[in-house]
Amino acid sequence: MGVQQQRIAVHDLEIGMFVSDLDRPWHQTPFPIQGFHIRSQSDIQALISHCRWVMIDVEEGRSSTAVKSAGFGKQSALRGKGREQLKLPPLNIRQPVKYGTETTLDKELKASKRLLADAEQALQKTWETLQAGETADLRPAAEVTRKMVDSVIRQPDALLWLSRTRQFDDFIYRHALNTAVWALVCGRQLGLKEELLNHLGLGCLLSQVGKTTLPRELLRHERQLSQDDYTRYRSYVTSGVEMLEEAGLPRAVMAVVEYHRERHNGSGFPKGIRGDRIPVLAKVAGIAEFFESLIAPREDHAPLTPAKAVALLYEMRNIEFQEDLVENFIQGIGVYPTGSLVELSDGQRGIVVSHSPERRLWPRVMVMQDADHNPLKSSRVIDLARFNESRPPSETLTVRACLPDGTGGLDPTKYEVAGTEPRWSLGRLIGR
Repeated sequence: MGVQQQRIAVHDLEIGMFVSDLDRPWHQTPFPIQGFHIRSQSDIQALISHCRWVMIDVEEGRSSTAVKSAGFGKQSALRGKGREQLKLPPLNIRQPVKYGTETTLDKELKASKRLLADAEQALQKTWETLQAGETADLRPAAEVTRKMVDSVIRQPDALLWLSRTRQFDDFIYRHALNTAVWALVCGRQLGLKEELLNHLGLGCLLSQVGKTTLPRELLRHERQLSQDDYTRYRSYVTSGVEMLEEAGLPRAVMAVVEYHRERHNGSGFPKGIRGDRIPVLAKVAGIAEFFESLIAPREDHAPLTPAKAVALLYEMRNIEFQEDLVENFIQGIGVYPTGSLVELSDGQRGIVVSHSPERRLWPRVMVMQDADHNPLKSSRVIDLARFNESRPPSETLTVRACLPDGTGGLDPTKYEVAGTEPRWSLGRLIGR
């Protein structure tokens, strides 16, 4: 039996229903993603404050009475079932910094084009030294972290773009580096001070070092492990802490390494602690590491599109991750994060270049294929927010779908971006 949409008054909503559309544009509401399950009475109150009616997903063939008595359709009933929720007061960031964008994307890409390659090199040398049982010189890793922080502060989309398009020599290094970038963008959104961003970034880079003690075959299939293999896999966190304990790292950095796999409801490892016992930087790192694991291509599973990963993460608020941190993460990276392949409502296809927190569903898109999916000779950038600004709803251009990597031969490295910013070659910037 399929799923269909049904219109329902907001005062008739119940916990568990899946809200798929509103009576007003999503960007005019505080909800960070388009489409979500109602998890609490506060969600219903928020909808009542902004809408008169909404559309919900229900099983085909159910009447309105059946919907109200059941509370939700099959899709939502299967999600979150039996998962303990834990709600805490919102985080209070002391003297948060309000960062502004200091430079354009193209300028920051040019300034940072070698940064991830340098980071991978520093990480490889550090890990090899630690794996040999020696005390590693962590100054190169700390220096490259400082440069990454500087870049994210100046222009958060540049490193996101590079991390999503660059080919890494090793999937473990890729995982650590991309996790660090996602975490830094979230930390910037939270207003963390520069020193804390440096601790967060370095902690993420070093958080995977314990995996060097595990067999490569186990790591290649870490999402499909037997119980015995999973028990062994979980040991990487403790191993990493032991490898770094003589390095003289700040406590905040070590906390990221030690607690990044703990979860808000106590379902994580290695200690199974929960809630406010998990350090804040480790909570941010945990969200970033989880998100990267969802979207990264691996041998043992097909990755989720970034939009689906965002939706899944949003559903896990107050379960595995703290609610306000999840919302800040999504606000920082966007509903369609930089580097996401998308299809527009008119059939054109391209890749997200950047997004605006005020227009979460209307990013800037580099179009690479026309409405018939034929490749363009040269790309063009469409700023959906600016394009739709003075148009009626019937004429707006929106994102129809987020596409899997490699869809239809979409390859941004073959194009130069031309539009509201100076031209730049992605292939040249990432060294291909």
